[in-house]
Amino acid sequence: MRIARDALAGTLESSDVLVRVHPSDELAIEVRSTVLARYGADIRRVVADQLESLEVTSGQVFVDDKGALEFVIRARVEGAVTRADQGGAGITGRDEDAVPTGMTGSLPVAGGTP
Repeated sequence: MRIARDALAGTLESSDVLVRVHPSDELAIEVRSTVLARYGADIRRVVADQLESLEVTSGQVFVDDKGALEFVIRARVEGAVTRADQGGAGITGRDEDAVPTGMTGSLPVAGGTP
């Protein structure tokens, strides 16, 4: 799969994770977490492993973790990448919407504007 457009999966609720993806020529993973000091390396490893299993070689991946378990992280990464693939459903989850009205080419940032 490839990240052809902005997409996201998940929430910022406790025990969940919000995964946002954006097209890019290089693969970059950014992780924010309430448990970053203790589990940051593990979260990054799980995300990288899931991207590899989905054959994703480029794109920006932003992970905002609120204490999600590994299976949740894997599912959210897969959901975001599937939506970002050309045949996926974009940010809103509807196939006809690539980017919601009002978006200007960047993904929303939790707690403020990009």
